[in-house]
Amino acid sequence: MALWVILLSTLIALLLGGLYLLGAFRRRRPDEPPLDKGTIPWLGYMLDFRRDSSEFLKRMQRKHGDIFTVLIGGYYFTFVMDPFCFGAIVKESRSRLDFRTFASKLVLQVFGYKPIEANHSIIHASSAKHLMGDGLTVMTQATMESFQKLMLYNLSSGEEKRVWRVDSLFQYCYNIVFRAGYLALYGTEPHRGAANKEKANEQDRIHSNHVFHEFRKYDRLFPRLAYAALPPKDKIEAERLKRLFWSMLSVKKCWQKDNISGWISDQNQLLAESGVPEYMRDRFMFMLLWASQGNTGPTAFWLLFYLMKHPEAMKAVKDEVDKVSRENGQEVKPGSPPINITRDMLNQTPLLDSALEETLRLVAAPILIRAVLQDTSLKMSCGTEYTLRKGDRVALFPHVSVQMNPEIHPEPHEFKYDRFVNPDGTKKDFYKNGKRLKYFSMPWGAGVSICPGRFFATAEIKLFVFLMLSYYDLELVNREEEIPEIDVSRWGFGTMQPVHDVQFRYRLRF
Repeated sequence: MALWVILLSTLIALLLGGLYLLGAFRRRRPDEPPLDKGTIPWLGYMLDFRRDSSEFLKRMQRKHGDIFTVLIGGYYFTFVMDPFCFGAIVKESRSRLDFRTFASKLVLQVFGYKPIEANHSIIHASSAKHLMGDGLTVMTQATMESFQKLMLYNLSSGEEKRVWRVDSLFQYCYNIVFRAGYLALYGTEPHRGAANKEKANEQDRIHSNHVFHEFRKYDRLFPRLAYAALPPKDKIEAERLKRLFWSMLSVKKCWQKDNISGWISDQNQLLAESGVPEYMRDRFMFMLLWASQGNTGPTAFWLLFYLMKHPEAMKAVKDEVDKVSRENGQEVKPGSPPINITRDMLNQTPLLDSALEETLRLVAAPILIRAVLQDTSLKMSCGTEYTLRKGDRVALFPHVSVQMNPEIHPEPHEFKYDRFVNPDGTKKDFYKNGKRLKYFSMPWGAGVSICPGRFFATAEIKLFVFLMLSYYDLELVNREEEIPEIDVSRWGFGTMQPVHDVQFRYRLRF
């Protein structure tokens, strides 16, 4: 009899423990946000969130207001939709709200890289040195030379005629921008003497194109890989691609290149000095490639698409580009050397800046996540104070809460190229309920987790668009082309991508 009692007690304990782990006993405390666990134990709203994060969060916001806690795949996420609270969250000390906990698990899962404690400081120190200030001037020039190598190498030979060429816009933009950034960061083919330079350049064009096509295969798998939701066949392919990039971007192969950026070489050296083994640094190089090049090409696609959809925007930005070129002694004409766009020139384009920022407002949709390490108080703009529970995660989704908020950005679904600039070229301020907002668009994240390469990424996109507008007439093949639907599986991972490509045509302006 006693044995049955012990067995029964053990089964009940296991059942209760299982239910606890599944979240069945979680209850909202008086000072906590509204709690919504969904109807499926442990999974909660995982399927809804993965299906379309934006629509799910809009629905939860309508139901619960500007703060709510939901169960997603065994974790409780508190989403904060009040932009006046963003500063308190992104500036909170790491001892309370830590972004590295979630980020470390993600990079291990998708890149096979296991971060060390010093990783964050290494990345930010190297980025501050090489992707900002004087270092950015050097990187802008290197990227400019890469674009010339990819886009303008055959103009002087007369091979390019003034006839319309048709291409797929997303593929074209992603290909060129990715390859230019890759060559600028990871180095170029060595050559000896001027006679071998063109052979080396041709090898760079071939090699970078191969890297791009393999990268796109991986990029398509990325969202489901991040959610650990790949079917067996795709999981095998993802592992093949990881190993391919670990080899292609290995430290040994990198040192065989010329013109490796200081951003790459410094980080490798600092990781080596910190005791990170070489095979793990190979994986780190792959992570840097995706982080630096996974969003710039798609952003360039949307920017050019919106400019072609809005002729007044295209004219205004093109006129500005031409004016900056003239004032800096640059001229695009037959037989002239390729123009050389400098960082200083890129700082003279307020309308292009605004059009880019407007594009990012429409299509950049990161999710900012922090692990709650201690019970933390959060005061909403309405005055109500809530407690974020230790062990939960707190998340921001600026695309819904600020970027598409009609109170902040009237007609939020419309592309307005000058939305972010005043007539005198200064930047506009934005308000909600009459109060000035600090966080009115957050394509790069914020606080300690803000994208350290945002200035380089901006320069990369602007260089490409500046060149396209300087050298080519551009138009959509179908002038009535609708804005393509976005791939909703990519919510939270940066710039959204279209579900289908669009055709455009281009020809030399001279």
